[in-house]
Amino acid sequence: QVQLVESGGGMVQAGGSLRLSCAASGRTSSTYAMGWFRQAPGKERECVAAINWSGGSTYYADSVKGRFTISRDNAKTTVYLQMNSLKPEDTAVYYCAARLPYSNSYYLNDYEYAYWGQGTQVTVSS
Repeated sequence: QVQLVESGGGMVQAGGSLRLSCAASGRTSSTYAMGWFRQAPGKERECVAAINWSGGSTYYADSVKGRFTISRDNAKTTVYLQMNSLKPEDTAVYYCAARLPYSNSYYLNDYEYAYWGQGTQVTVSS
């Protein structure tokens, strides 16, 4: 069993930055593929960024490409999401997710992940 705890959310003005962290504990392993998802009110949960277990491959949704950066520190079993140039439409609850990978790949769909954090609210004001 793996427990994921997100932190770093909050309220920021448009154009600002936030850094989300996701710390893994329990039956931890640096070989988990990780993803960051978000869900805004009335919208479906979407993957905004994903990273493979080694950190060598990453994915970004078009809406965040060039503004968000996902990274991982396997020694600390922590995954980060650096969010720059934030926009009001980035407002959502952000979740991190983890799964054991079948290959050295990342995963984009929420049903592919076995473990989820509790979520952290990000609010961007205009």
